[in-house]
Amino acid sequence: MNELNSKSIGIALNKDEGIRFLNSIAGKDFRFVLVISYTETAEVDGITVAGANKDLVRFTPPADAEFLYLGRCRCIDSVPATPDGKPTPAVITRAMLKLASIPLSIVDSGSIVKPMVPHYTMATNHGRSIINGYAMSREEVEYIYRHSIELGRILARSTDCLVIGESIPAGTTTALAVMLAMGIDARFKVSSSMPSNPHTLKLRVVEEGMRNAKVEFGSLKDKPLDAIAMLGDPMMPCAAGLAIGAMDHANVMLAGGTQMAAVLAVINALCNRLDNIAIATTSYIVDDKSADIKYLVSNAGSDTHVPLLYTDPMLASSSKNGLRAYAEGFVKEGVGAGGACIAALARNRFRLDADDILHAIEVEYEHAIEMPIKGI
Repeated sequence: MNELNSKSIGIALNKDEGIRFLNSIAGKDFRFVLVISYTETAEVDGITVAGANKDLVRFTPPADAEFLYLGRCRCIDSVPATPDGKPTPAVITRAMLKLASIPLSIVDSGSIVKPMVPHYTMATNHGRSIINGYAMSREEVEYIYRHSIELGRILARSTDCLVIGESIPAGTTTALAVMLAMGIDARFKVSSSMPSNPHTLKLRVVEEGMRNAKVEFGSLKDKPLDAIAMLGDPMMPCAAGLAIGAMDHANVMLAGGTQMAAVLAVINALCNRLDNIAIATTSYIVDDKSADIKYLVSNAGSDTHVPLLYTDPMLASSSKNGLRAYAEGFVKEGVGAGGACIAALARNRFRLDADDILHAIEVEYEHAIEMPIKGI
């Protein structure tokens, strides 16, 4: 890596493997896959702000997909935002995909509202609340996982690196539950889209779900699909299957925050092959004092040396209030934003600098937020 790249991308874990991974994707072809999903766990008061209000939360994943695809939304009138107007990280992701001409695929794995853009369907049913200890049937999880492996193989044949992002409200809570069931002490370590991380609420929800599922800490260490069925969400078996299917043909970036640590744990338990995979996120997740993604990734499996890559989109320097909020602890990551930034940098052989990244994001913000396109 050259000096510019070392300033653009950080490696928070396993530096040697991270350098090798980045060198292997420099100048290569990428494909970005967004997995959208829904869990009724998002309906617990105070657990997520992934939507302008509680009624709109279920529209956030399909709206993210539509915005990435079209630059506008069809299922709602405006770009998804927090209750106080901070925009979806899809603004960052779309800017990066356009900047580097990276193709996009949408995968619906259990969204409750279906996106009105072309997409693959892995699951028609959304996830139930994990409070009941029964999020999905074991058969549903197996179906999603097996079919996602096949889709991952297909998509990977046309690219050098498959970047897998997600959009699912309350995904850090289900991630917490699955990691605890698999023996990873994720208590008070998952991130949040809010500056004040509701750890106590998340843990209360998870512990009630574990009691109802009759699951104890670590009791499903070697049964990740059972853990997902009881305490997870439909995004997890899809992302894990896509990654496992793709790894025979391409490098894989799991683009996201602490949810992707749970996906990594599932992958490790299912195939124990992690030689060409990395987690990619934003500096806002790595620097989050209310969470610990480095601990979660390093404990996602025995003898794992998966690199944790991150980038700073320099939003603290933005002239846009909604973008500066990311550097102030709001939203932080989502819709594969950090991975999309790293993919854009790598696609251009790390010749872009921070100003290029910020300018592209601000232009997209202006189009999406300040002068949005109307119409179907």
